[in-house]
Amino acid sequence: MVKKIPTLIDKHGHVRVDDYYWLKERNNPEVVAYLNAENENSDRVMAHTKALEEKLFEEIKARIKPTDMSVPYKRDGYFYYTRYEAGKEYPVFGRRKGSLDQPEEITLDANVLAQGHEFFSIGGWALSADQTLMAYAVDTQGRRIFTIYFKNLQTGELLPDVIPDVTENLTWADDNRTLFYAKQDLKTLRAYQIYRHIMGTGSAKDQLVFEEPDETYVAYVYKTKSKKFLMIVSAHTLSQEYRYLAADEPFGEFRIFLPRQREHEYHIDHFGDRFLIRTNDQAKNFRLMATPIDKIGQEYWQEIVPHRGDVYLGDFEIFKNHLVLEERSRGLTQIRVMPWMGGEGYYLPFDEPAFRANVGVNPEFDTTTLRFEYTSMKTPLSIYDYDMVTKTKTLLKQEEVLGGFDSHNYVTERLYAPAADGTEVPLSLVYRMGIKRDGQNPLLLYGYGSYGASIDAAFSSPRLSLIDRGFVYVIAHIRGGQELERQWYENGRLLKKKNTFTDFIACAEYLIREKFTNPAKLFAMGRSAGGLLMGAIANMRPDLFKGIVAEVPFVDVVTTMLDPTIPLTTGEYDEWGDPNQKEFYEYMLSYSPYDNVEAKYYPHLLATGGLHDSQVQYWEPAKWVAKLRAMKTDNNRILLKTNMEAGHGGSTGRFRRHRETAFSYVFLLDLAGIKE
Repeated sequence: MVKKIPTLIDKHGHVRVDDYYWLKERNNPEVVAYLNAENENSDRVMAHTKALEEKLFEEIKARIKPTDMSVPYKRDGYFYYTRYEAGKEYPVFGRRKGSLDQPEEITLDANVLAQGHEFFSIGGWALSADQTLMAYAVDTQGRRIFTIYFKNLQTGELLPDVIPDVTENLTWADDNRTLFYAKQDLKTLRAYQIYRHIMGTGSAKDQLVFEEPDETYVAYVYKTKSKKFLMIVSAHTLSQEYRYLAADEPFGEFRIFLPRQREHEYHIDHFGDRFLIRTNDQAKNFRLMATPIDKIGQEYWQEIVPHRGDVYLGDFEIFKNHLVLEERSRGLTQIRVMPWMGGEGYYLPFDEPAFRANVGVNPEFDTTTLRFEYTSMKTPLSIYDYDMVTKTKTLLKQEEVLGGFDSHNYVTERLYAPAADGTEVPLSLVYRMGIKRDGQNPLLLYGYGSYGASIDAAFSSPRLSLIDRGFVYVIAHIRGGQELERQWYENGRLLKKKNTFTDFIACAEYLIREKFTNPAKLFAMGRSAGGLLMGAIANMRPDLFKGIVAEVPFVDVVTTMLDPTIPLTTGEYDEWGDPNQKEFYEYMLSYSPYDNVEAKYYPHLLATGGLHDSQVQYWEPAKWVAKLRAMKTDNNRILLKTNMEAGHGGSTGRFRRHRETAFSYVFLLDLAGIKE
């Protein structure tokens, strides 16, 4: 094979030679052979840990209850749930009519549907208004290209209607025969069209009802909680535009609610005779407004929940007599209940120093019961029903962790690390009771810091395999996320992106100063955009870390963002910047991990990829590892593991996916000198 080594000359006159550009040829047998050879090399290098890896996998599996069921939720007379059967990888979707004592109806058995597929994922699914028809989207490759199937839930019959090459986004009109769904560009995977399908007709006859022409926007459709309106949303990183249609008039025309405006983000739901709007208009941390259905102009909007400079309004849930808000203050999630009849309302109390609390599944409108979820780094996911009148809660289920787990054996803390500019960066920690702060503990520092996504202090049972062997596990809530209100995100994107990296480094330095660990026992991990973080810190401060795990890492920033033909690029100009503009190009180039690899010492590295990954193309970690291996001056191990059957999320299956977890963990344990 002749390796194509192009000289990349961009519109700004910069010249870059990319020695590994040829790895982009996904269908070239020699590229596939190269990736397979890297996998074989990783297995060979780690062969001495194979027994421990297998033990870790079995240990992680053994903590998971073999037979399990979600907490049922009620929807229009049925109780819906998913359950798992012993030894099986995928869920069974079921329901019972009237009460949980009634016979089970299996709506879908994913174990049956997954037969013959290495990768299998059920994406979105939706029930017709009369709950007799189920539409569901299936992906068997991992590239987020779905096929929609239909099932008659009364007869169990799989219907002949099939809609290929679409997204997982779908919703029914109220006539029990019309389905709206989103379709994507099959090359860029940008969802930009909304179609209408009529049961009993071929998908080739489906009617296009909306097309989003702006390549920086995506389009999707949903139904309001009241079930009265269908909404088509054109969504951009920093703005949205809604169109609405009565759900019982599926052949009507969608009307624009409010035309898009630069940096105006809003979300709509319906309540009685008005629409509720969460908006950032004159409210950086968002506020809640209401307007009559027949008077939707902004001049008619009235404020329900005002903007607050120190509280971020994340989401809201509507009930007949109550409004429930998800808020975020001082980096922690809060749930606030407000009666429609007036009054300030109240907050649900939570007493751990770091936790995640969020509203759960609440399809019923006329109820005083709120379903919510709670977890911390030592408290497994707990599902509660909360009576909003009596202010009493009932624990319905806590994730059962087998193998003798006792939360009292663990300590969780919330600490704050000073960044270079004086900003306090929150840290959430969990570790085994009794560890000494003598600087000798192995420590894994995890980070993300992009898209305004908050990485909250939640429980993970696989993580116990590290913690029980002496690791301290820490989440760095760095800028670029949205843990500390909207400004936290604004200060970690575009031309302030480097704050994300320097925050993470400051957290590492703080943990060393506080004697939780030392550089010879400090490890870092991040996934996707968190993998970009891993690449950046490896270039900036390789001396701080013993080893790094970068899962499906976005490390070839400039080349990717200059290519509008691949997924995600155009829709992310407001996250990273448009490299066609010189200022953004040069800033991206200054931190892009692949472009900043140098001839110097680097920590031990494990990078992972997915051949069918549509979000971070497999060639990014492959190119990065090749360049590092050619240039680094140390003898530290550098491994590339590419899942040849999966996409961005890795392997599917309840247990099988943890083989990748076990490999990452044994990589860390081996470097930490922990053999058992």
